[in-house]
Amino acid sequence: MAKKIDWMYDRKSCVTCKKARGYMESVGGVTVSEKKEASKERISPEEALKLARTADRVVAMKGQKVVEFDLKKNPPSDEELLAVLIGPTGNLRAPTAFVGKTMMVGFHEETYKTILGL
Repeated sequence: MAKKIDWMYDRKSCVTCKKARGYMESVGGVTVSEKKEASKERISPEEALKLARTADRVVAMKGQKVVEFDLKKNPPSDEELLAVLIGPTGNLRAPTAFVGKTMMVGFHEETYKTILGL
């Protein structure tokens, strides 16, 4: 059964965003309810922290490295969260997506597959 992404923040020219979109197209049936274009709407570190704190879990992916935070049982410090949320531009990294109460930052195929239930 295909899964729904509730909210997605990506950039059309971003290589990682293209990989995420390509993966979702290849598996088919993944819908995105709300999409924000990162090149038009920048999300500052303060806003990124507020957004992350609305999640129960943050899963950050960069290359083959996957870091997971349980914000309910063992919340990380703001510094720890910012280290995985903020990219080289000083704003929220793209792609970022919410699936239920899980915030995914970056792209890792196996992690997307697991979280999306594919």
